This record gives sequence, structure tokens and C-alpha cells, in this order.
Amino acid sequence: MSEFDNLATMFFAQAVRYAAQPRYRFKRDSHWREVTWSACAERVRSLARGLLALGLDPGDRVALLSATRPEWVELDLAILAAGGNTVPIYPSNLAAECGYIVVNSESAIVCVENEAQLAKLRQVERDGFELDGTAYPVAPRVVISVDRTSDPTVLTLDDLVERGRTVPAEEIDRRIGRVGRGDLATLVYTSGTTGPPKGVMQTHGNHLAAVESAGRIGLMAEGDVDFFFLPLAHSFARFIEYAGIFSGSVTAFAQSIDTLLDDARESRPQLFPAVPRIYEKVFARVQATRQGAAGLRRVLLDWAFSVGHRLSERQLTGAPTSALLSMQGSLADALVFSKIRAVLGGQIKFLVSGGAPLAPEIARFLHDLGLVVLEGYGLTETTPILTVNRPSRYKLGTVGLPLDIVTLRIADDGEILARGPNVALGYYRRPEATREAWDADGWFHTGDIGEIDADGFLRITDRKKDLIKTSGGKYVAPQTVENLLKTQPYISQAVLVGDRRKYCTALITLDADEVQTWATREGVHLPPRREEWASVPAIHKLIDEEVAAANRRLASYESVKYFRIVPRDFSVDGGELTPSLKVKRKVVFDRYQGLIDEMY
Repeated sequence: MSEFDNLATMFFAQAVRYAAQPRYRFKRDSHWREVTWSACAERVRSLARGLLALGLDPGDRVALLSATRPEWVELDLAILAAGGNTVPIYPSNLAAECGYIVVNSESAIVCVENEAQLAKLRQVERDGFELDGTAYPVAPRVVISVDRTSDPTVLTLDDLVERGRTVPAEEIDRRIGRVGRGDLATLVYTSGTTGPPKGVMQTHGNHLAAVESAGRIGLMAEGDVDFFFLPLAHSFARFIEYAGIFSGSVTAFAQSIDTLLDDARESRPQLFPAVPRIYEKVFARVQATRQGAAGLRRVLLDWAFSVGHRLSERQLTGAPTSALLSMQGSLADALVFSKIRAVLGGQIKFLVSGGAPLAPEIARFLHDLGLVVLEGYGLTETTPILTVNRPSRYKLGTVGLPLDIVTLRIADDGEILARGPNVALGYYRRPEATREAWDADGWFHTGDIGEIDADGFLRITDRKKDLIKTSGGKYVAPQTVENLLKTQPYISQAVLVGDRRKYCTALITLDADEVQTWATREGVHLPPRREEWASVPAIHKLIDEEVAAANRRLASYESVKYFRIVPRDFSVDGGELTPSLKVKRKVVFDRYQGLIDEMY
């Protein structure tokens, strides 16, 4: 039986237990600052009382439109403590997308981060937004901003705390006492690669079941520093938030994605959760550095990586390690690998990967460096974890073993089905979509294709709807091919094309930083505008060699016959990536149809 009835109870109980210990760290004015558990709890209570003063009733929705920062977590916990439901919105969302979520969720209160996010809200308040030919008005009752804005009608967090002074402190305890595990905690809107987002109804019990099960695995320990930069509107980051509270960890907030490595080096985390795109970047950077080295430095790097690979092989297979190899491993670690790990602070116990499949080559490469990647799998609809590799039992290339609360089944067509107390209730105000994903027996249909090996480890092969069937009748899993291409140091993104076509082709974007380094080293002149680099013959030859290297590891029917270099990299702001950095295939196909047609 669980110790906690709801997420707010869990937080306040842990705040009493760890009172004087640090809850989180953040950097401001070039200095790292700490906030204790007790100070955080006091702040959460004050904000919750402020929400009650605004008239928040049990079950009311509060939209939260902000980047990841300490105030996001405090507001989330305050909303839950007041008996409300948090509705996260990605800060990268366009104004119309923000308006849709506010309206669809029926959020009466909206918390924005700053002037820029407020501008999106004001735009849809003024103009409304249109979906499927229907116009929708946006009119939240109250707007709160984390940072001060120039709009006098917008409340600051200090205003919220001040208003809360009129609410008796014990009223928060009464609100918390009325919330059970079966009650709704949050509506999380899937970023979606097609169509409007769907609001997933996650309960307190869904979240608690997930973090309690993860706690039994030992992913995080009391006092561990977990590094935080993922968007909290994404369920993976939200899981890390609650798992950290459950385990008593210290959260170190990165300032931004641009300061990621500097912040990691200074905060020295034990746990580094990220999506595969981050690890792909690390892999590409190290590989490019290795390729660009010369003389004795190149000899040293090649020797060290060879030693690391052989040592890793023995660790993964359980084969004995000779005294000579152990000695060589210690030397390689001292001279090379420890310096690479120092980029992430030098104290990493585990890297955790989720949100999308991680190429096995990258997981193995990091293991060669002495960095263990624990890859997991889940969806927003499973809050958001189904399987994960264990610290003491992991298999690279898989997404691990099911949680002890989860039952998995592979359907006849290969689709992964799941049941468990962490599986959400369904989609808010979308009964047809709910019936499509949850069958009559309670199985959630993930839409992913996978297989379970003899040891119980799950391997994801692709998204069911993304499978390519060539005109010759061959099925191709695009993510397998794309991940191979992305392991090449000068390729940033790759999208495979070939459904109902006679062969496969690819749209490829360049890793601009690595290409720039390569061009400088090789004396290749690059045009001043990056959009023109795709037309440089030497770059086309470089990428042709990288595609050929990937093709050597593929069957003929799945190999890339032709490719085109897209003028600019995919991005969230550009609309080709979701906020969790997954490619929106339809957007890419529509946008670059001309390049695709050229290849056929």
C-alpha cells in the first residue's frame, strides 16, 4: 500500500523529512543559489493560498506557459496543493496552439513566464483562433506572470502571495485531504507530429505509481543531483520532477539549452536525463574531435577508444578481463575518458534516455567512455514510463524491462500493448480518440512496434504508422536507418523517404558546427550563408561518404539510394521538430516535396 494519497502529500511529507537539505539549485547573476526543502514548501503553500484567494475551486484548471525553471515546479505543486489541475504548455508553442490548449482544457487561470509568452496569450485573446473552420474565443479569468511585465492587469507571483495572506493556512491542508489517487492531477497535451494535440488525463495515482515503482529500481538516491533542462511540459521531465521529490534528490536547473554543458560541469550531477538528440550531439562532437586530431594526439585517441571498446565488451558480456587490459583501461580513462566525462561534471552515475529511440551505436559508444545510458520507454499516456534498464541489469539497444506495475503484450501485428496503474484515463473531451487507443479490455495501444527478447527486455523497432512499405513489398523501419545516419559526425538530422516507392531516399541536414570545423581543417571555402552550403560540391561528397558508411550496415532494400541536403537544420521554432525534438514527418515531407520529387 502506498505511503501517499496524492502528489502534494508526497511533496510536503518529503519537505518535513529533508527540511534543511537543498531541494534545488539555480544560477543567477553568475552564482549558484540553493533553496532548502522547507523554504520551497513555504513558498508552495503561499502560492497555493494565493490561488485559493483567486477563487480556484477543486478540479479547476490552471495553464502553465513557461520554460523550465524553479518557479515552474513551485507553481505546479501549488496548483496541486490547492486541489487544481496543472495544464502545461510548451513555451515554444505558437499563439494559436497556446490558445487551443487554454480553451480545450477550460483553463480559467493562465500563468505565463514573461512578456514574450504574455504576448502570445494577448494575441489569441484579441484575435481568437480557428480550428477546422470554427473560431474560438480565448478569455482566461486571471493571468499571472513569473517575471514582471508592463501590463498592470497581470498579477506577479508576489501579488499572488500577498492575496493569499487572507486565506487561512489550514485551508490548504483541507484541500489536500480531499484529493485521492484516482483524482485528476494534470492534463498533458501531446506535442503531436500531426493534428491538434490531445489532452491526456493523468491522475495523482498514475504519477505516484510510476515514481514509486522507479524508486524500487534505484534510479535516484537521496542527495543525488539530477540535472534539469528538459521542458516540463513534456511528461519525461515531469516524471523526473516527481521522482526527484520521491527520492529526496537535489535538482540543478540549467539556465538554458545554450549553457547546458557549462551548467552541467559546474553543478556536477549524478543523474543526467535527456532525450536522444542531446546524446547524438555529444557523440558527433567527440567523433569529429577524434577525426580532426593528428599526429600523436590521434594515435592516443584511437588507442584509448580501442581499449575502451574492448573493456566495454567484456563488461557487457561478463567475460573476464585480463590484468593488462584493466591497466590499459585505467590509463585510457586517466588520459582521455575522464576528460570527456568532465564535460558533464565528472560525477555521472547514469545517463537516462527517453522520449525517442536512442541509436544502439551511441549507447555503446558512451559505454566505451565509462558512461552508462539507462534507456527507458513510455508515452504521455503511460505517465510516461513502461520500461527502463536497471542500474544493475541493463542491455544496450533495448529500452529495458517492464516496471513491476506494468504488464506488456505484443499484438499479432507487433504493436506493444500495456496495462498498469500508471496508464492514464484517456483523452480529455476526445471520446473517439480514447476508444481508438484504449480497448475494451483495458489495454492501451501504444502505436509502437516492438519485441520482447528471451530475457524480458523490450526492443522498439518503429512507430506503427511510420513503417515504410516499398513498392517491392519490403517493410523498412525508418528510425533504424535514420539513427544510423545520425551517428555520422557531419549529419544532424535524417528523414527516410520510400513509402510506396521503388527505393529509399533521405532528406539530410548538416551539423553546422562540425562541418565548419571540417571545412577549416580541410581548407574548404564555405559561403557566408549556411543555406548555401548544400550546394558546395565538397560537402556533397562528404555527406555521400557518410551515407555510404551507413549503407554498408543495411540491407539493399533499406539502403539510401539518393539523398538531398536540406538548406537548414530542423528546429522547434521552424516547425519541423516537436518540443521533445522528434521530427514532424508530415511537415518535412510537405515542406520539401520538391527535393523528394527530384530523387524519384
